[in-house]
Amino acid sequence: MQWESWSAFWDMGGAAVFVWGSYALTFGLIALELVLLFQRRKDTTRRLLRWRRAVGKEVGKHNGGAREPALESET
Repeated sequence: MQWESWSAFWDMGGAAVFVWGSYALTFGLIALELVLLFQRRKDTTRRLLRWRRAVGKEVGKHNGGAREPALESET
């Protein structure tokens, strides 16, 4: 498509509200998804670290005080 001017481009033949509104909504939802994703990642990391510390303390208690690795990757 070709438009006579930039104002005609931004007007989109009278459908600008729908076109640009759709773009704005899409980009807004993508931004929201990214924010929620990083929050979930941060929360999951925090919970895993807490769990790892708790498991490490339990292993030490049951083994006469000697600390064993909480995860196989620590061996």
